[in-house]
Amino acid sequence: MLKSLNTTKFISVAILSAVLAGCGTQAPTTSTSTAPTAATSLASAPLAPNVYLAQASNSKDPQQRDTNLLLAAHAYINANDYAAAQKLLKSMLPSLTQSPTLLAEHKYLTARVLEHTSTYVEALKTLSYPSTWVLPGWQMATYHQFKAHLYQLNKQPIEQVRELSLLTSYLPPAEANEVNNQIWQVLQPMHEQTLQTFTQDTKSPVFAGWLQLAYIAKHYAVDPSQLVRYLGEWQKQNPYHPAAAKLPADLDRALNAKPFTPKNIAVLLPLTGSRATAANAIRQGILASYLAKPNEQVSVNFYDTANDAVSAYQQAVNAGAEFIIGPLLPNEIDQLLALNTTTSTVTTAATGATTTAPTAPIPQLFLNQTDKFVPDINKFYFSLSPAQEAADAATRMYQDGVTMPLLLASNDAIGKRMAESFIQAWKKKSDTPIEVYYYDGGDKMRTTVQDALGVSDSQARIARIKELLGSSVQSDFRSRQDIDAIYMISTPQELTLLKAFIDVNFSVFTQPVPLYTSSRSRIDNESSQTAQDLNNLTMSDAPWLMQNGEENLMVNTLWSGWNNGQKRLFIMGYDAMDLISKLAQMRSFPGFQFNGRSGVLSVSPDGVLNRQLSWGRYQRGSFRQL
Repeated sequence: MLKSLNTTKFISVAILSAVLAGCGTQAPTTSTSTAPTAATSLASAPLAPNVYLAQASNSKDPQQRDTNLLLAAHAYINANDYAAAQKLLKSMLPSLTQSPTLLAEHKYLTARVLEHTSTYVEALKTLSYPSTWVLPGWQMATYHQFKAHLYQLNKQPIEQVRELSLLTSYLPPAEANEVNNQIWQVLQPMHEQTLQTFTQDTKSPVFAGWLQLAYIAKHYAVDPSQLVRYLGEWQKQNPYHPAAAKLPADLDRALNAKPFTPKNIAVLLPLTGSRATAANAIRQGILASYLAKPNEQVSVNFYDTANDAVSAYQQAVNAGAEFIIGPLLPNEIDQLLALNTTTSTVTTAATGATTTAPTAPIPQLFLNQTDKFVPDINKFYFSLSPAQEAADAATRMYQDGVTMPLLLASNDAIGKRMAESFIQAWKKKSDTPIEVYYYDGGDKMRTTVQDALGVSDSQARIARIKELLGSSVQSDFRSRQDIDAIYMISTPQELTLLKAFIDVNFSVFTQPVPLYTSSRSRIDNESSQTAQDLNNLTMSDAPWLMQNGEENLMVNTLWSGWNNGQKRLFIMGYDAMDLISKLAQMRSFPGFQFNGRSGVLSVSPDGVLNRQLSWGRYQRGSFRQL
């Protein structure tokens, strides 16, 4: 039974074979019936359907007959003939032997068919075993595994974890550890508020224990001493939990990671020249974060990279920098990555002589990304990447239930890069191919929108009909109905026109689909009329830019001429300063998420910071955070 479930990948074929070989002949402990014999085990159906059907027709015993019919249905499913399996399962239901094992198998196989012919919700409704049934271990393992699989497809990770935690009790220890790793991976992306909601589930103590552990790991990750304390308390309260004796590997690494605690911080930025405006916004953010912590005995020094990033870096090293933020520009980052930083030139103040001496690598948070880097334990990369934002949008839209998105992207380098990033992120979630239409400005934009929505084809059909039947024929164009959302990649100048073209090209026969876009499209100082024109548009942006607190008011007052781009750089600088003491643990523990002003931040094993943005929607002429 289990080993035919090819789409559920977290238990290997070898493991399943071992489980089935060891459990397939077990009989359920039940006072009302006898399970099928080992010779006709329901655990797998390796033969062709007609073999089982022939055996069923020759069976005088009703239970043996039903066993063979269920095996035939299973064999049909193995051959992807779901129509035949469904017909057979339906026909045998009225006379099905009332054995818990047979009834459970019928429910399971019916749910397998519904997964492919109906909806995941229908499959889950069918796959429900009464608590009074006593079933063999292999059958309960299959039950929980398939339910976890359905919950995953139905985007219900909490319920998926609940089923996986129940599954482990039916597996040998080594195989259960593999499922435990799967549980931990599913828990990683969840927010701590979601985890906390389910931490007191007394009916499922193993499940609740997993959520408590994940909550502790996220909530106290910023404070190593607190994390150790609460993990110790959790282990005492859950001595028999699977994770009590062996903590997840990434959590164990986080406990042993030594945080960065520099007293001398250097910042490398192009403080003069054409990039000084952008650099100044970052500088002000760093200073705002620094001044917000007046009790810390830390010095921050700025070095200008406008003329030579390598020289600025060397100055910082000679001045005793213990942590470096920057530089900002990709070419400057490449220069420093190419620099052999295992030695440094030290100038002696008394004599003016210079010597080359070995030095430990200085931890560094670059303020951009580059394709040329090689992962290094002391190097991190933080950027406001449009491509990363597009990938985040793919995840958000998938979570919103979108299954057939359409992309409308500006026909330029950024538009193409963002579209490709969205597509790659979507492929990790769904096998559904994505259509992308790249548009140019003006009337060409309208034509592209009409092509993308199928309006051009509809208008061409109308024109042909009028040629045949006369111009007096009354008709309305139709737009396509196979998409359920549109992601728009545009500049602020293009946004209102692009949305207007989309709105007017949805036919009266079609319900308009949700529209999404990125912060790249957000208009500076938009008017109430512009906001009204953007009604029902959902947009991602940094959470700080969706608020109107005292800090926002201060920035708007001090730098009233700043646009949204400069404000994003300001909060990037603020977050960069706040991140220093957390980076080492964040890298060790991918589940560690820091709620920064620029987004929910995490660190990949290669040192790249990932941003999960906030989302807002234009409603009734104003932009509101969701």
